[in-house]
Amino acid sequence: MIRRALVLSLVGTSAFAHNGVVHKSPAEARAHRAQTSTPSLPSGADIPLPFDLGGSFTLTDQNGVPRSEADPKGRMQLLFFGYANCQAICSVALPLMAEATDALAAQGVDMQPVMVTVDPERDTVETIGPALAKHHSDFVGLTGAPEELAPVYDLFSVAHEIVFEDPELGPVYAHGSHIYLMDDKGAVLTLLPPILSGDRVIEIVMSYAKKAAGS
Repeated sequence: MIRRALVLSLVGTSAFAHNGVVHKSPAEARAHRAQTSTPSLPSGADIPLPFDLGGSFTLTDQNGVPRSEADPKGRMQLLFFGYANCQAICSVALPLMAEATDALAAQGVDMQPVMVTVDPERDTVETIGPALAKHHSDFVGLTGAPEELAPVYDLFSVAHEIVFEDPELGPVYAHGSHIYLMDDKGAVLTLLPPILSGDRVIEIVMSYAKKAAGS
């Protein structure tokens, strides 16, 4: 509870569904992102997080294969907590992760985009993969039973709740909005607010990649 309170006090209301705002459409979410000022984040990779996030877990990917916090191919990871049919902050975060994955690959940095669902009833092994593939073919979707996911939410201090029922889309969630940059072993390196530009995300990730490579 101490760690959770510290995280929430540091990231403020942005820990919940894009500052508590539930957008009605992807266009509205993108417009809000464009109108929001970019926060000042360190460009170097030598400033540790002032709180503990992350840890060991095992969930199930879209192929029905158990997957831990570590990437089996030794890649850095961009991790987000959301759900496949989210029309709010996910519609900004997931494309940003896809954009960054391709741009970083062009600079020689292999990146694995990952989403952990906050809606396991709809994001099943059968459905989560095709939904995420619309953003990027390399996306990994992780799901599981509620009792398997709950400890993972706690590890990453992710709060989520249903805010209303959409007659077409079903439950609409408020949930954690940060993207977690992790190393290949699953250690959290920093938090990336989705309001950052693609160039800024790449700049931050590259600073960590260069440090990992010893340059």
